[in-house]
Amino acid sequence: MSGGLVALLDDVAALARIAAASVDDIAAGAAKAGAKAAGVVIDDAAVTPQYVSGADPSRELPMIKRIFWGSLRNKLVIILPALLLVSAFISGVIPFILMLGGTYLCYEGAEKVWHKLRGHSSHGAAPAVQRGPEAEAKVTKGAITTDFILSCEIMVIAMNEVATESLWVRAFILVVVAIVITVLVYGAVGLIVKMDDIGLHLTAKDSAGSQRFGRLLVKGMPAVLAAITFIGTIAMLWVGGHIMLQGAHDLGWHAPYDLVHILETPFAGVPVVGGFLAWLVNTLCSAILGVVWGLVIMLILHPLLKVLPFSKKEEGHEEGDLRAAISGHKPPKHSDDPVS
Repeated sequence: MSGGLVALLDDVAALARIAAASVDDIAAGAAKAGAKAAGVVIDDAAVTPQYVSGADPSRELPMIKRIFWGSLRNKLVIILPALLLVSAFISGVIPFILMLGGTYLCYEGAEKVWHKLRGHSSHGAAPAVQRGPEAEAKVTKGAITTDFILSCEIMVIAMNEVATESLWVRAFILVVVAIVITVLVYGAVGLIVKMDDIGLHLTAKDSAGSQRFGRLLVKGMPAVLAAITFIGTIAMLWVGGHIMLQGAHDLGWHAPYDLVHILETPFAGVPVVGGFLAWLVNTLCSAILGVVWGLVIMLILHPLLKVLPFSKKEEGHEEGDLRAAISGHKPPKHSDDPVS
C-alpha cells in the first residue's frame, strides 16, 4: 500500500514538474509575443485618449471601462478563436495575414508622417464627443471598432512569434497576451486622460510642492501626449517595416533582408554596445522601409478613398472614416462641454 502511495506521489510530482515547465513556457512565450507587438500597443495607447476628449471628467473613466471590456471581448471572443482555427487548419496563410497587417501599419505610420510634414491638423478627424448618452455610446462603439483593428495586429504578431508551440500552449499564450496588453493599455490610457485632473486637484492643495507638481502635470500633459504619439508612429513604422522585411525574406526575396544584415554587421563587432548598435541599425532600416512602403500604399489608396462614399461625409460628424480616426491625436480637453 505504501509503495502504491509513494508511486502515486511520484506521479503527482512529475505532473507538477510538467505543469510548472508548461507555465514557464507560457510565460516566456507571452513575454516574447507581447514584446514583438509593442509597436502596435504604443500606438493603441496613443490613439484611444482622443475618444474621451471633451467628455465631462466624471464620464471619462466609465467610457474607458466600456472600451476596455470591448477590447478584451474583441481579442478573446472573436480574434483568438479565429486565429487558432487558421493556425490549426490553414497555417500557411499566417505569413500573408501578417504582411497584410504590416502593410496597414506602414500605411498608417507613413500617413501620420505625411500629415505632420504638411502641417495638417487632425482635430477634426477623431470622433467628436457630443452631449447625451446616445452620442457617448456611439463614440465608445467607434473606439471599440478602431481597437479591433489594432487588436488584430497585436494578436497576429503574437501568434506568429509562438507558431511552433502546440495548439493549447498557443491558446494559453494568446490569452495571457490579450489580458495583459489590454490591462496595460487601458490602465495607461486611464492614467493619461486623468492626469490633468490630478494636476488641477494638486494645485488646490496647501503645500507649495504639491501646487508646483500639479501645475507641472497640467502644463506637461500636451508634451506627454505628443511624445506618445511620436513614439507610436515610429513604432508602427518599425514594426510594419520589419514584418515586410522578414516576410519578403521568408517568401524568397532575400535581397532587402541581406542588405540590412550587411549594414548592421560592422556595428555588431563593437565592444559592449555592438548588439545594441546592430539592433538600432536594423530598426532604422525597418522604419525607413516602413515609410517607403507606406507612401507607396498611400499613392495607391488615396485616389480610391476620394471617391468612396464615406470620404464625403460632412466635416464635424462624429463618424469620420476609420482611417482618419486611427490617425488622429487627442484634442485639448474642454471640461465645460459635458457628455451628459
